[in-house]
Amino acid sequence: MLSQTAVALAVYNPGKMLKLKQQIRDNAYLWTERQGRIAGPLPRGIISFLTSRCMRVDVGPHLCQPLVEKEKFHKSQHWGFCNNVRMLVSEDKPGIGGELLPGQKMKPKCSDFPKGMGGTVPSWIAFDKQVLSFDAYLEDELPDKTQEKYRIRRHKILFYLEDDTIQVNEQELKNSGLPKGTSIRRHRISLPPPDEDQFYTVYHFNINIDVVFYGRTFKIYDADTFTKNFLKKIGVKLNPPGQCPEDPYMKIRRETVDRMEPLRPYESYDTLKQFLECDRKVLRFFCLWDDSASMFGDRRELILHYFLCDDTIEIKEVMPPSSGRDATSLFLRRRKLPKYGPPGVYQPGQITDRAVLNLYPGLTGRPADGYLLDKYKLGKVDQEFYKDTDLFIGTTINVWGRKVLLYDCDNFTKTYYKTKYGIENFTSISCKAPPPPKIERKFPPYNGFGSEEDSLRTCMGLVPTPHQRNFKKFMEKNSSGNMSNILRFFAKLITHKRVERDRMFVISYFLSDDTISVFEPTERNSGFTGGMFLKRIRVKKPGQEVFKSELSEYIQAKDLYVGARVNVNGYLFHLLNADEYTLRYMEENSDQFPMSNIELVLQKLKEEQSKSRELKQVFRNADPKLTKRMDYNTFRDVMMTLTVGRLLEHEVITLARHYGVPKDTCPDMNILMAQAHKQLKKNTFEDFERLIATCVYEDRKKKKVLPTKDIRRLCKSFRLPLTDHLLGSILSGFQDSEEQINYELFFSALNWRMNPMPKLQAVSFTKEPRFWKKRFRLPGYLR
Repeated sequence: MLSQTAVALAVYNPGKMLKLKQQIRDNAYLWTERQGRIAGPLPRGIISFLTSRCMRVDVGPHLCQPLVEKEKFHKSQHWGFCNNVRMLVSEDKPGIGGELLPGQKMKPKCSDFPKGMGGTVPSWIAFDKQVLSFDAYLEDELPDKTQEKYRIRRHKILFYLEDDTIQVNEQELKNSGLPKGTSIRRHRISLPPPDEDQFYTVYHFNINIDVVFYGRTFKIYDADTFTKNFLKKIGVKLNPPGQCPEDPYMKIRRETVDRMEPLRPYESYDTLKQFLECDRKVLRFFCLWDDSASMFGDRRELILHYFLCDDTIEIKEVMPPSSGRDATSLFLRRRKLPKYGPPGVYQPGQITDRAVLNLYPGLTGRPADGYLLDKYKLGKVDQEFYKDTDLFIGTTINVWGRKVLLYDCDNFTKTYYKTKYGIENFTSISCKAPPPPKIERKFPPYNGFGSEEDSLRTCMGLVPTPHQRNFKKFMEKNSSGNMSNILRFFAKLITHKRVERDRMFVISYFLSDDTISVFEPTERNSGFTGGMFLKRIRVKKPGQEVFKSELSEYIQAKDLYVGARVNVNGYLFHLLNADEYTLRYMEENSDQFPMSNIELVLQKLKEEQSKSRELKQVFRNADPKLTKRMDYNTFRDVMMTLTVGRLLEHEVITLARHYGVPKDTCPDMNILMAQAHKQLKKNTFEDFERLIATCVYEDRKKKKVLPTKDIRRLCKSFRLPLTDHLLGSILSGFQDSEEQINYELFFSALNWRMNPMPKLQAVSFTKEPRFWKKRFRLPGYLR
């Protein structure tokens, strides 16, 4: 065995080359670097390369690489199992070290186009819903047929540009006897041999060429306009379009059908075929007969039914309610409608399809075995009747002397005319009657008795009816659960009396019925008792006439906002602030409250571009530590000073709330326990010892902890008077990382007798709102 070191030394030592050469001839081994020794028979070419001091191994005319520089000797896995059967799993894998095998071609890993050409948008986006359509035909040989040698089958070749997939559909042909539809489903199709490792691309298609799909040759003879324009844009020179040859079978079929048509003039009429094909198929048109020009006439709406099975027409009248007319079943009974009517009176037997000249007996002895018809039809009365070709939207037909306008039709009628006659325009005609002159109704003025709505209802009919409230609005905006639907504002009374200047009020606006109530909080040593200042009523806007015919205008929700002045029955209030629910409701319904629309506020703020530098400088001076935050009072003073009153107080609050620093949403445990104690004390719940005893019974391991779900189950079983949300918040505060709760600590904390909690402090209306003390991050263009 020859080691790799010996071979390497022999290359750089000429004295040892002859000795190594003789050893290689004797052993004839091929060497590899996997184990550092020669492992197989060596080709003869190795000797000549070794003697030329080139450390190369010649393993054939297709592979020659330096052995010293070679580092990869891994083998590809070509054999494997598929459904528990040993088989060749891949023929495209390379040989040892990733080198190609004899006759193997490596597929390109990149596109033919260099980088930088074209756009960066992927093909499945750039060519989405873009399909090239080619018209092609296929010649199928029929060796067993004597009538024709081949059949011409027309196909549509669809090439999808987004993923180079191809779909072939065969066009439907009546009475061809061949299955139609999708011939080749959509997928990528490989080129014919010897290029079966490649797929068809857009450059393989053109007009007047042949393409081979799975051994079947399709001859492309034409394409649509989009396909031609696309191929021209990518540089493909289009061939002139060709013609599709006629199918021999269809030609013979058409000649056979033509020979079956009758040629004699008095052949019997085939009405059965029309009846079988068109039975229960009725065209429906909506019509109008304007008879308003005649005395006591009016506009009458009709419905025309055209029966395709026998070309008859039926017309029904649409009776509106309270029309004063007797309801009739039919305006025109079903029959053929002549175009030029009324035609007149004809003699019996004058209107007929055939004229019999004579009868003749036959060999059977019957009196009349046959008859002779008048093929020239002398004396026949020509009558023209309405057909389906005469009926379309916008036409006026003659219904026995009455001009009837067709102004619309149903969907089945539109589909019928579009399929049979290719009509696309089905725009209906507006036939609404001009509105009658509106007579203004005058009501007497309000007399002061009752409400204005009730007094108005007594003037609208002989029997007075009560005023109907907006019940839908009442149900939608009524208080339910956490949704109070009440807008509360903190207001101050504007008066010239010094004693009443410091009086504060809470104005509540009820969205369910647009009523307002005013409440004065009790303040010690103020000299005022407080309480209800105005009960819940609707408040009229000031400056309106009392005794008038029209209804008065009342204060709406859009009239209330922070900074507004509201006149409530002669008392002028200045709205200073609103609660959190009111502000959030106004922001959610910013279309009704423009002062809470942040986009409108920012648009108004951007109009002050001339003061942008001054505004930035003021904010920098107010934020010396560069925290990019400031309290609300400073922010409000800066905005109101620089905008010179252009921004309202409510708009400043909207701007501050939008850019406010988010606060911690976790509630305080003391507040939660105080709320729980209040509910437990209200319901006199004191079964805490039984709860602890039950927990001790279920605690088999005596660890004094139970899972959270078990504690919740016990609270439900003992009917603990706490809401699910409150109970869940308290449980989450007592549970540990393993979702276990010490039940003794939990129920001891809930025991309102043993561990009472201090009462919750009432909110003082004289203090600043809660969010005023927050800090706000400045918008980008103000930093």
